[in-house]
Amino acid sequence: MGKRNEEVHFDQDGLLDQALDALDEKRGSTRERALSVIIGAFTSNMQHHFVDKKFATLLHQCLASIKKGSKKASAKEIALASHAIGLLTLTVGCSDNAREIFEESVRPLDEFLTSKSHLTKIPSLLECLAIITFVGGNGLEETERSMDILWRVIHPRLGSNVVAVKPSAPLITAVVSAWSFLLSTMRNLKLNSKNWQNSISYLSSLLDKEDRPVRIAAGEALAVIFEIGIIEKFSADSKGASDMSQEEINLQESYTHLQGLKGKVITQVKNLSVEAGGKGSAKKDLNNQRNLFRDIVEFFECGYSPEISMKIGGDSLQTSSWSQMIQLNFLKHFLGGGFIKHIQENEFLQDVFNFKPKRRYLNNNEHRMSSGEKRMFKSPNSVQNKARTQLLNKQRLLSEGRNLGHYAANMVDD
Repeated sequence: MGKRNEEVHFDQDGLLDQALDALDEKRGSTRERALSVIIGAFTSNMQHHFVDKKFATLLHQCLASIKKGSKKASAKEIALASHAIGLLTLTVGCSDNAREIFEESVRPLDEFLTSKSHLTKIPSLLECLAIITFVGGNGLEETERSMDILWRVIHPRLGSNVVAVKPSAPLITAVVSAWSFLLSTMRNLKLNSKNWQNSISYLSSLLDKEDRPVRIAAGEALAVIFEIGIIEKFSADSKGASDMSQEEINLQESYTHLQGLKGKVITQVKNLSVEAGGKGSAKKDLNNQRNLFRDIVEFFECGYSPEISMKIGGDSLQTSSWSQMIQLNFLKHFLGGGFIKHIQENEFLQDVFNFKPKRRYLNNNEHRMSSGEKRMFKSPNSVQNKARTQLLNKQRLLSEGRNLGHYAANMVDD
């Protein structure tokens, strides 16, 4: 079996080597196909063997596609390259390689997002920035920096070179989702009252938008904000006004204002939890919205966070907080059909969700067979199975021989 594993690795690495070489091709469609092959391989399997050999080359080839910008790379190529960087980051986990990805990628991602060219590229870039910060970022300051970059996509700092463009609903949803994903990792936040008032006010305004995914993303963001205790951090100790410093008075005023905003949000959330379906509204989307906002109402009124239990083979992955739920949903969306494979074999993701499989479904070096390979190696008529049958028959005959001998000896003794 060891030899077969080596052959499988050789075949996979050979295909990835060809795809990596193709990223040097001048034709954009060739580079797009190559990136698609790389994404497929990294989504469906843990490519540690390939990464050990070609990590730096793959990272810099993908960054080259993003840095080319609108001059040479298509929107599709940039989206694929940023997704590949995200997958590479999840594959290497918390390591020096993840740190290198973060340090090498943050600036070009920031510059590209700030340029506002080709908005169709942005959602994948947002996800990439969130993933590399989640895995490779160090500490509060770097996470806040990435959150600020995300926020500026829909709230640009207006200047002589920036034209205010009204963001689309899908773009708002992507930004708020990525922003919430990073917020879910933070506990020791800087107390900037004005920033948090602006953030909560803006998210509250999104609850009134017509687009349902926008409302849902805003609702989840607000749930995380209140779960990590943003408002309570502004609550000063209960002293008499004469005993309070000016800083404590300011904190108390901020706390009072934020409590007012929370009251408004609670009213909005209650309304959305019982919203009637309008003309042309999708029933599934409406039910998803109602269920989410009912959970948020229960959280506000009783302090209960939603609990999720997800079956992974014979094991169960469980979450019991808004922060964990946001992380789970974001990573499931990013990995798509590869999530199950990654949660079973990716030690970084297992640590994130404290998920410990009772058994490994595949050994580290074992190849998941295609249907054709299963027919070839597992069918009753395959060479391997014929040999196995002959071996079992031989063992059975030997065993019977030993038993007969033992029985005969007993007969003689009797």
